[in-house]
Parts: sequence; structure tokens; C-alpha cells
Amino acid sequence: MDVLTPESRRKAMQSVKSCDTKPEIMLRKALWHRGIRYRKNWRALPGTPDIALTRQKIAVFVDGDFWHARGHEENPGEQIASRQSYWKKKLSRNVERDKEVTDALTQLGWLVLRFWESEIKADVEACANAILQYC
Repeated sequence: MDVLTPESRRKAMQSVKSCDTKPEIMLRKALWHRGIRYRKNWRALPGTPDIALTRQKIAVFVDGDFWHARGHEENPGEQIASRQSYWKKKLSRNVERDKEVTDALTQLGWLVLRFWESEIKADVEACANAILQYC
């Protein structure tokens, strides 16, 4: 059973952001300070990359550890105790969609870089340097 009321759970889930998350903003600021200009959440590309470097054709995604099943890619949803069937299906579809988007962008000639939110929080400079290697 859920420890929150349905109303509280609804509010909590509504506060989950899909763009402009803290790790995403940290990485964008690090790139901006290095003189790298980009488009954010560019809908013209499949998957709407968090950061798109159009001149270099680089698409950058900042993946949330939970939502993209970090460490559980082979068996998403195993880390959750309640409603495992729901979460297993949801998280495995997220991982599957990530692969589809990466393939679609690669076929269009784009380089796809994916960073975990915990990687960015731990060392944003290293992540920015990894992107700069391809610029």
C-alpha cells in the first residue's frame, strides 16, 4: 500500500519535471560558460534531446537514475517493492525508448551522448569535457 493519500501522491508525481531539471541546468551552464551554444529540448529531433548542438550534430540526454533504470537496465523495476508489474513495464519501456531514439538519431547522422543525473551531480566538469571532445 502507498503511504501517501491519492491526493498527496498526485501532487508528488506532478512535481516530477521532464525538462529543466537541476542536473540538466548544471550541464547547460557548464557548456555555456565554455562558450558552447546549443538548443534546449529541441522538438525537431526524435526524442527531444535535452541539449542539441546543431552545428556539430550532437544530441545530449540527461537521464534520471530512477526513470531510466540505472543499474537495472537488464531487469527494470526490480528495485521497487510495490506494484512491480506496473513499474517493470513502465521502466522497461523507458529503456527501450532510449535505445529507439538513439538509433533514430544515429541514422540521421547525429552523435548521441547520454549522461546519468548522478554523474552530472558528481562531476559536471568531466561531463562537459566529454561533450567538448566531440566539438
